[in-house]
Amino acid sequence: MSNLENEDLEIRLLLEGICLKYGYDFRDYSQTHLKRRIMHRLSLSNLKSISQMQHQVLNDRSFFEQLIADFSINVTEMFRDPPFYKVFRQEVVPVLKTYPFIKVWHAGCSSGEEAYSMAILLKEEGLYDRTQIYATDFNGQILEKAKQAIYSIDNIKQYTFNYQQSGGQASFADYYIARYDSVILDNTLKDKIIFADHNLVTDGIFGEMHVIICRNVLIYFNRELQNRVLKLFYESLRYGGFLGIGTKESLKFTEYMEKYSTISENQKIYKKKFEF
Repeated sequence: MSNLENEDLEIRLLLEGICLKYGYDFRDYSQTHLKRRIMHRLSLSNLKSISQMQHQVLNDRSFFEQLIADFSINVTEMFRDPPFYKVFRQEVVPVLKTYPFIKVWHAGCSSGEEAYSMAILLKEEGLYDRTQIYATDFNGQILEKAKQAIYSIDNIKQYTFNYQQSGGQASFADYYIARYDSVILDNTLKDKIIFADHNLVTDGIFGEMHVIICRNVLIYFNRELQNRVLKLFYESLRYGGFLGIGTKESLKFTEYMEKYSTISENQKIYKKKFEF
């Protein structure tokens, strides 16, 4: 067996051990992504092999939590992919305005920027007061950061540009206070957001949602896990509800394509069909 095959076997055993001991199941994540993160953590530690890492993970909870943080996908920003939010305003908001109460689920919310972006959009559209946003992730550390709503001032220029391009109706500066090298988002944006721990791989249905947003997460899953998560979303979404996924993701070639009508294939927004 080659060194490469040995490494792959060691990774499989490591993931199996994590699943059995801690209940976190990464076995159907993209192996390329996981291997890159595992080797990165190995290079930062004093460990000489993945097998040694497995022993450390199973016997040292703090090391396990470090590795979990490495596995988490935390690439995000306010109003990421502005055309998505523009189409959402134009095509989805008019439907949401017909409901007395709206439930939105941001799955894989990371550090919260996109959940707060949705809060701003809904506030501008007069919908925020009758909305409940559930923002979930399996990474407890990143959820704590999301709850604080404090971000680097270095990103504000990009966030402001994104907001303007997304069809923002005010000045983005209205939504934050600058403090030294950070910005703190307006506290009212937290009023209707509940941040909660939820693992897309192992946890179950999440209410009856009008909107589910899960952008640029499915690309890190293999085909089997993608289908399982799409099933979870389908079962968590009301008939006539909307699903938004990442620009590099699609329902095409999945068993769920025929269960949705397409609002925007470019921006990957779909509407769950009614069953008769």
